[in-house]
Amino acid sequence: MALTRYKIGDLVTLIDERNNLGIKDFYGININKEFMPTVANTEGLDETNYKVVRKNRFVYSGMQTGRDKCIRISMYSNEDLIIVSPAYTTFEIFAQDIVIPTYFFMTFLSKEKDRYGAFCSDGSIRSNLDWDVFCNIELDLPPIGIQQKYVDVYNAMLSNQKCYERGLEDLKLVCDAYIEDLRRKIPCEAIGPYIDAVNEPNSNRAVKHVQGVEASGSFVDTRANMLGVDIAKYTIARNGNFAYNPARINIGSIALYSDDKPCIISPMYQVFKVIKTEKIIPEYLMLWFGRSEFQRYAWYFSAGSVRDIFDFSLMKEVRLPLPDTDLQQDIVNIFNIYNSRKALNERLKTQIKDICPILIKGSIEEARKET
Repeated sequence: MALTRYKIGDLVTLIDERNNLGIKDFYGININKEFMPTVANTEGLDETNYKVVRKNRFVYSGMQTGRDKCIRISMYSNEDLIIVSPAYTTFEIFAQDIVIPTYFFMTFLSKEKDRYGAFCSDGSIRSNLDWDVFCNIELDLPPIGIQQKYVDVYNAMLSNQKCYERGLEDLKLVCDAYIEDLRRKIPCEAIGPYIDAVNEPNSNRAVKHVQGVEASGSFVDTRANMLGVDIAKYTIARNGNFAYNPARINIGSIALYSDDKPCIISPMYQVFKVIKTEKIIPEYLMLWFGRSEFQRYAWYFSAGSVRDIFDFSLMKEVRLPLPDTDLQQDIVNIFNIYNSRKALNERLKTQIKDICPILIKGSIEEARKET
């Protein structure tokens, strides 16, 4: 038979390799099935308890599959070793004569598979897709030769996207180097005199678009359950306003709102704006906030506060070089090019994922024709 059905448990083997190699690159996986540096504070952690991830090894988390409508799984494809939390499950494909690891991963890059995973997790108290349930999921697999044909198409698209991404990071380095050079040449000033807190409550509940701020430094639609929540207590954010989570700014949770239509955010966030744009361009300030050096700065000073938060009084003490606004605008223009290309790169990645279900369907139909 050209198309054969297998349970995942018949194809994989658990791997529990602990970190006795001194690796300190802590990673996690997100709902986009991508590896990302951990946003958790790793200071003082015993890295020997963490799990090692090698090339072609899978990382899986069944937690909250039903809530997120996503099977959180990813395949590591780089040569450099990383480590992940022991809470993750790590495994490899042992039956590579039956399924190519990349093809296996491609089967999970579909909304249909995510919905099925959420359906299978309904029996769990916490909407988790437990490992034994995951292993019972069945896959229809074509012969290796057909799999390889469609894996080659996927890898070619991925290679082109990675090429574009490397050029993107070079552009980011230009921005960072420019700012670092300014820091050495121009005395730094506290931003306190040039910013002011914004406290505009949504008293009449006129604004209903609820957003939050991600660690990536961007506004996103809230994932919180808003049922029964009184949005009159939420704060309005308008074009040109900054918002940040005082307890998470050290991991990048600060963003500049750029939409013409206002949104509302949780009262736990601090909102502020630049009141002297002849001195600071808001986008230039945001560029500074996006630097990893600022995140370390915020972590250091918030750790010294009573509640480990970076309140607005600490924000007003932030110091940075303030060249004339023409030079600030030049730097912002470079960064805007970076952001537009970064957005294009994200669209490319999304398109590749959207094509994967088509490739899987094509491989299955081809296999059926050979039956």
